[in-house]
Parts: sequence; structure tokens; C-alpha cells
Amino acid sequence: MSKVAIVTDSNSGITQAQALTIGVRVLPMPFYINEKMYYEDIDLSQEQFYQMLASGANISTSQPVVAGVLDLWDELLNSYDQVVHIPMSSGLSGSCETAAALAADYEGKVEVVNNQRISVTQRQSVLDALRLAKEGKNAQEIKKILEDTKYDSSIYIMVDTLDYLKKGGRITPAAAAIGTLLKLKPVLQIQGEKLDAYAKARSIKQAKSLMIKAIQHDFLERFGSDEQGSGMNLQLAYSGSREEAEHFYEEVQQIFPKQDIVMDPLSLSVSCHIGPGALAVACTKKLW
Repeated sequence: MSKVAIVTDSNSGITQAQALTIGVRVLPMPFYINEKMYYEDIDLSQEQFYQMLASGANISTSQPVVAGVLDLWDELLNSYDQVVHIPMSSGLSGSCETAAALAADYEGKVEVVNNQRISVTQRQSVLDALRLAKEGKNAQEIKKILEDTKYDSSIYIMVDTLDYLKKGGRITPAAAAIGTLLKLKPVLQIQGEKLDAYAKARSIKQAKSLMIKAIQHDFLERFGSDEQGSGMNLQLAYSGSREEAEHFYEEVQQIFPKQDIVMDPLSLSVSCHIGPGALAVACTKKLW
């Protein structure tokens, strides 16, 4: 039976401290802020990130440094037979494609999973991979299971401000100005590769309702579950302040009382493009 190590990146929302507890390794995502490089959860905390974002700092994302990826794999292969590497969705970053190219030289000892997930859904993939490894699955088997089920997830995100979508070129300045004037709260979705528009709400309350109805629809129509999401994991995520997110958590828990809901901060790579104040509802189909 192969001894398999699980690797992910900080887009999963798994902190370095949590990684030690559950037994995985997390590559910190690099950010350039005013041309200086920082690493998420190493020398860049959530609080520092949002302070810099609010100050108007020039922030851009980057892929993990190649040498850092290779050094980590080589280190793990001194103690493990194989490595399963679970990066953020290939539709949101080139880091998955880069890792896959690097893994080609490892002759099956490193398998890169392209299962199109990020944030809380990526985190669930990591937890699933850990369990599969403990059950005796090898790296190739784990990769196949995770990729075969890659579309068994949904994320809906309410954006509180249009400024960052405008800055990133996802909407025009004119559309942003009109949206701000009308106090629109766009709801975006991730179902597979990319971040796409889903709906426009006129208030935070309406946006929350739209997201919950969308998740219930997915429970029934996409995943063959019921409105309570039997056989599903239900997750929440947020950017910026946790206070509003905790209110939302209470609301969602009342609607889905049987669910053991997980809530984490959104990946900073996503937050960079949507800004603070975002709320998200996500779900993943359980493998067991």
C-alpha cells in the first residue's frame, strides 16, 4: 500500500496551523503588493491584506514559486511514496497547469488534481483526499476520484462593491457607476472553471435569498438531493469582516438545521478581484 502525502495551496482556506493538525502541506500563495512579494498566512494575514486593499495598494496575484513547489515535493518523497497535489481551479490560475507540467518529471510519484475548485470546495477536496489516502487509495486512484466528481460542487458569491470588478476589467466603468447608483449587489457563481455572473440583486437581503434558492435548486436538480441537502456538504465563505458573515451563518443554519455548516474566509486570490464584504454559499456532494 502506497504512503500518500496530500498537498494543496492557501486558496483552500486551510491555514498553516490547521494543516499541521490535519496532516497536509499548504503552499502559501504569493501576492505582489506595491511591487513587494508577500506570502499568504506567512507574512500576509487576512487583516493586513484588507488594510492594504482599503488603502488603495496595487495588489496582484502570482503563482507559487516553482522552486518552492519542487522542494516541497522532494522533501515529502523522502518520507512518502507518492504526493497528491490539489491546487486552485485551472480556470482561475495557471498554477494547476504549471504543477502538472512539473509533475511529468516525477514518473507517477506526483499526481496533480485538476478538479476545478477553490476556497471551501477546494478544502473539501483536500479532506476527501486525506480520507481516500487513509483508506489505502494510491495517488492515481485519488486523482481519478476527485476529477470524476469535479463538477459536484457549486459556489454563489454576493459582491458588496463593484469597485474591484471594475478595476479587474470584469465590468466597464459605466456599468459599475450605474450599478453603484442603483445599489446593485451582483451574485456571481463558480460551477467548474470560472467566476461568472449569476444574478443582480437590489439589496443584501435579496442577494442572500437568491443564493439560498440557487443552492436549493442545485440540491434538487443537479445533485438529486432534497431541499435540506441530504448527502451534501454545505459551506459558507466571506471576505473582510466576519461579523456580517456570522449573521448570515445563523440565517442559513435556521434554513438548513440538519447541516453541519463550515464557514471560512474566502481565498485572498478571489477577494483580490471582488473586494471586502462578500458573502458566499457553497456545496459539495459527499463521496461517502
